[in-house]
Amino acid sequence: MTLTAISATEAKHRSSSTEELSDPRVESPISRALALRLIRCSDDELPELLAAACAVKDKLKGGVITYSRKVFLPLTNLCRDYCGYCTFRRDPGQPGAHTMTPDEVLRIAGAGEALGCSEALFSLGDKPELLFPEMRETLRHLGYKSTLHYLEAMCGLVLSETSLLPHPNPGLLSAEWISRLAAVSPSMGLMLETVNPALLAPGAAHDNAPDKVPAKRLRTIEEAGKQGVPFTTGLLIGIGETPEDRVETLLAIRDLHDRYGHIQEVIVQNFRAKPTIPMANAPEPGQGEMLRTLAVARLLMPTVNIQAPPNLNAPYYEELLEAGINDWGGISPLTPDYINPERPWPHLEQLRLRTESKGCQLRQRLPVYPEFLPAATSRPGLLTEKLEAACDTEGLAREKRAA
Repeated sequence: MTLTAISATEAKHRSSSTEELSDPRVESPISRALALRLIRCSDDELPELLAAACAVKDKLKGGVITYSRKVFLPLTNLCRDYCGYCTFRRDPGQPGAHTMTPDEVLRIAGAGEALGCSEALFSLGDKPELLFPEMRETLRHLGYKSTLHYLEAMCGLVLSETSLLPHPNPGLLSAEWISRLAAVSPSMGLMLETVNPALLAPGAAHDNAPDKVPAKRLRTIEEAGKQGVPFTTGLLIGIGETPEDRVETLLAIRDLHDRYGHIQEVIVQNFRAKPTIPMANAPEPGQGEMLRTLAVARLLMPTVNIQAPPNLNAPYYEELLEAGINDWGGISPLTPDYINPERPWPHLEQLRLRTESKGCQLRQRLPVYPEFLPAATSRPGLLTEKLEAACDTEGLAREKRAA
């Protein structure tokens, strides 16, 4: 199927949920009403939806599929939020509870640098010191007032001592903290996850998770837009939301991007059940749900980079390319996915072969996308110097020789 006009006779026999995909103006985002229909399209209509999404991706993004070679730095897994799907977080004293030292941060970052990585992904619990006196004591011992002060210092350490570029995911941020972290990292991220506040109800996925209030997360994303910070966000599907909620979440992201132009990528992440979580018996979203959500995301935001994690969609992750994605996200040759440790990253050679099997070319990018480099290098200083040294003439990652 191509996005060309169809005859009146053919149109009469076409399903109402996909007939508008015949519009040849592929650069134009689809409407909310059409997205709400497409997200529930039938299996018979799905191939047409996927073809439309791929046509948009091919015209606006070409045949390159990017990924970021990274090290995953779990700065602290102490967290004051208790999400029903999370295995990352810990309370003080629980097995595996840990806050990294500066030496650990630098050691792992250096090892990743030797393996050709260009991104240092900082993941951490949201302001654990507000709940745990043990974290306040740890921070006091390290010499910092808060987890965000410590994160800022560790981003600066990695930036000054290695060639890696920090990309922090620190949770909710004030305007001041967005500005401070933007001085030591070219991009940052916060998953919106969902705009449905019903997931905060007792027994729901975000019960006892004060930092998952949708309005609060939207404020952080908006403030990043006001400051022109290249920003990564996205939705988590399969945590109790409806297909209509997924569309509304995508529309909320689109609205912020339309106003500020700062959303560098949208991640569609699928819930995976694990035996140790409260949602151990919750159903996982199927491949059809992923394909529909990704394709609708592409059609709602034609020019935005759309990402899906291959490790959460194994063994047939390459089929997600049929839904119009143009990025695989961060892949590490060194560190596991600490959020989903049971789901290893694909080997980079396998990722390349599977990407090429769909007629695409795999390229390594920086944590900030090429089209956002002008914003990230707008101020003179160490960050701009490191970015300019790390990128090639196309704004992608300069090829490094792994040691």
